This record gives sequence, C-alpha cells and structure tokens, in this order.
Amino acid sequence: MSANEAGWGPKDVDVTLPSAARVYDYLLGGAHNFKVDRDLAEQVIQLLPTARQVASANRAFLRRAVRYLVGQGITQFLDLGSGSPTYGNVHEIAQDADSACRVLYVDYDEVAVAHSQMLLADNAATAVLDADLTRPGDVLDNQLTREFLDFDRPIGLLMIASLIYVRDDQDPRGVVAAYRDALPAGSYFALSHLTADHDPVAMAGVVEVMKNSQDPLYFRSYEDTLALFDGFELVEPGLVDSPIWRPDAGRPEPGPEGLYVGVARKR
Repeated sequence: MSANEAGWGPKDVDVTLPSAARVYDYLLGGAHNFKVDRDLAEQVIQLLPTARQVASANRAFLRRAVRYLVGQGITQFLDLGSGSPTYGNVHEIAQDADSACRVLYVDYDEVAVAHSQMLLADNAATAVLDADLTRPGDVLDNQLTREFLDFDRPIGLLMIASLIYVRDDQDPRGVVAAYRDALPAGSYFALSHLTADHDPVAMAGVVEVMKNSQDPLYFRSYEDTLALFDGFELVEPGLVDSPIWRPDAGRPEPGPEGLYVGVARKR
C-alpha cells in the first residue's frame, strides 16, 4: 500500500521522484515511502552494503544526544530537517526523560510534513513547521517558532543528517551560524554528517545515485564538518565516528564508519 493509499500522504505528491527523507525512512525499516524510494534505497545498499547500519547508527546517535541534552537541562528542541517520523522520534525520547520537553520539527518534504502533522496532532508539546532550514529567517522569524519556543531559555538545536543535503554554495557554515546567533547562552547544537573520508569510492557511487532524487547528497570531510561547530564548544568526546560518541554500554561497540557526530554548547 502506498503512503497516499494509506490515507495520510498528500494526494498530489509526486510519486515518480524519490525523496531522501523517504529513502531514509525505508533504510530504517519504516513504511512511509513509495516504490521509487525503495528502489533507490536498494541501489544505495548495493553500493554501500552498510547503508542500513549507517542509518541505524544515525538514529542511535540522535537518541543518545537527546538524552544527553535533557540531562543538561534542555527541555525545548528545534529539530531542523526532521524527516519522516518513525519509531524513536525526538519528542518520544525527550518526553520519556522529562515530560516537560517541547519539540518543534522543521522540514520541507511534503510527505514528511504531512505525516508529522498527522502523527503529532494530539501532542500539544510538539509542533511542525513547513520550512526550508537553509533559509534561517523563514524558520526563526516564523510566528509558530516564536510562540512555541522560548528564546530566553536554552534550546537544543538538532541538525541530524540534514546538512548533507545543503550545497557548499548555500553556505552551510553561514546557515549554522545564523541559528547559533539566535540561540541563547547555554543552548546546545547536535550534528551528524555523512563523510566519504573512510570509503571514497563507495560514497562517490552513493552521491551519483542520489542525484536521481529530489535531494542530492553532499558529503564533507572531518575538517569541513568540524568547521560547522564554529562558535560552539564541543563536549567530550568531540567530533567522532558515531559509535564512539557516548555509547550506551560505556565503551564503543563495533559500528559502521562514514558518519561524524558531535554535540556542542553555546557559551
């Protein structure tokens, strides 16, 4: 059954063009994707057999990062490029740790937005904004954002595998800086970013395949990813491969390479 046949997807969505949000949903085992997304995801898996594991590692980092931020007293989150909701969303993780937590989800994928709005309709501590994260003013100056988040208190800014869709000429460092400057002191920034550092041949193939979607990919080196944290102070263990960042077992477990992650604080 397709997403719109299930009754929640926009009826006029273009099901002929794959979406990265829905490809990611499929890699995580979700059901809110179309055949065109699944076909593209299978091409990615052929090129990068660890693709599902990388997607799961990204989701696991999100869980650990949100728990860490709640532990630091963060009770409001701005999740940029949130994608299609699946099990273990930010609000579920955060509200499990502290029922007072609030989450504003931001995305521009029409299926992701429609699904989020349907799923969260009865949760007053969450909201969904249809906006492009690369236009910070559209997000930060939006009435919903200003009413839902208190910019006099620290905020948890999340960019989980979202800047991989931002071209260099869109100035990802400048985009992050605009959000950073709007955050009050004591806020945190959590980022994950795919890289070709460990397997440039396979990742080059993935980039080429994803050119057939509405969301081409742009991987970055360690140095370029680290630069996205300018103006923040990284918390231990810094910017590292995803399995190394504060693992649940207390020590790193074997996991896929290709995903840099980090959490930082604004003074």
